[in-house]
Amino acid sequence: MKIFTAAQIREADAFTIAHEPISSPDLMERAAGKCAAWLEDHYSPQHPIYIFCGKGNNGGDGLVIARLLLDHGYTVSTGILQHSAKASADHQLKLQDLRLQYPTGIYEIGDVSDLPVIPPGAVIIDAIFGTGMSRPIDGWVAGIIHHLNDQRQKHPIVSIDMPSGLIADESNRHAAVVQAHHTLSLEFYKLAFLLPENAPYAGEVHILPIGLHPDYITQTPARYHLSDKEIMRTIYRPRDPFAHKGTYGHALLIAGSHGKMGAAVLSARACLRAGVGLLSCHIPQCGYDIMQISEPCAMCITDENAHYNTHFHSDINTASYKTIGIGPGLDTQPGTVKSLELLLNSWQRPMVIDADALNILSVYPYLLYKVPAGSILTPHPKEFERLFGPSANDTARLTLLSKQAVNLQIYIILKGRYTAIACPDGAVYFNNTGNPGMATAGSGDVLTGILTGLLAQDYSPKAAALLGVWLHGYAGDLAAAHLSQEAMTAADIISWLGKAFQEGI
Repeated sequence: MKIFTAAQIREADAFTIAHEPISSPDLMERAAGKCAAWLEDHYSPQHPIYIFCGKGNNGGDGLVIARLLLDHGYTVSTGILQHSAKASADHQLKLQDLRLQYPTGIYEIGDVSDLPVIPPGAVIIDAIFGTGMSRPIDGWVAGIIHHLNDQRQKHPIVSIDMPSGLIADESNRHAAVVQAHHTLSLEFYKLAFLLPENAPYAGEVHILPIGLHPDYITQTPARYHLSDKEIMRTIYRPRDPFAHKGTYGHALLIAGSHGKMGAAVLSARACLRAGVGLLSCHIPQCGYDIMQISEPCAMCITDENAHYNTHFHSDINTASYKTIGIGPGLDTQPGTVKSLELLLNSWQRPMVIDADALNILSVYPYLLYKVPAGSILTPHPKEFERLFGPSANDTARLTLLSKQAVNLQIYIILKGRYTAIACPDGAVYFNNTGNPGMATAGSGDVLTGILTGLLAQDYSPKAAALLGVWLHGYAGDLAAAHLSQEAMTAADIISWLGKAFQEGI
């Protein structure tokens, strides 16, 4: 799913009006009708509705919603904020329609003192500002926003298209933004919904298709995308009935150290569950029995060092492996640093780099330029900051993420609630599977194993990154559904990976 900018969304509206064709007021009716239907599905007429409208088209949507709910027997109170001397043409038309059919229950708001007392059981609808918002809210209107937020413990707040005050294309650090329980987003996700700094505002996002013209959607390029099942189904390749283990590649996993062999085991097990044909694990001598007993399907190569991987470069026949995954539980010993540099000097194909291997790159940044093109790096936010430096906010960090992926010609997976996958061509994909239960030790090691397994099977680096992150999150969702978010562990993600292949694609 493409994530369009606020400007592109306005263009999509205009394109639809011109090419469907449909009038602007009728398109507003269609959008508001979808919102009203959602509200009717979730709240009965026993709930009084309090709608707060701005004087632009977002407010116009609110006026239509008021009229449609009144048509269906709801008690509706409609307040119009007088933040501007002029209203949009569609707003004026819809206000005229509402007053003609339902002349009572409409009032003007020019200050916080004009707000009504909202009774128990009421639902608050925020239709003040939409995607046209480009600057922070201040003055008495900010006071209105703060007052509405003070009500959120008593009343559900539903924002139409955008929580008022939230800027569609940016992270937000402004005080006056509606903190909605639900946001009814028209046709598209907005970038703002996916940025961690905006977490308090949108609540649960519901995408309501309103019939914007498909030609605009398909023909207009977008920098940002939301991964979905449709994309995964174009990536996934069913197995050939005549295949054998050699068909699905031989991967090498360089992982583990004294006290951190669990990371290596988790990553190895996930790699095998992701479908790799053969897996060899380069581990320190102390981990041999652990790996052989814990994961007998993996082959083991032991390092010269008893406790750390410090000589793996000398044990690798580069012709034997399709790809390499390195980092889980690796540690950052001087010998490990040197061995990683020698490996990067000789290995030319895409590989997966995680955890302590990333920490080594952050201390010795010249090694970043030795990383093979098409490789996949999987930092969490702190690892990303150590690699590339701090950012002023989420928007700046996203820009830096994309810039580094392009400059280094690699894929960078920035892990989080909506994991961002930055591609060498400048595109960024946000993943929407996964849950807070996956914030547990070893979850990243599992992802490294999945990605390594997919790369070994000749998935392209982009396909491996998108599909691997999706499956990782979907398996986590299945595990949480059966075990709870609190009780699940990284091992449970692996256990549900098979079901994720069956149901998630």
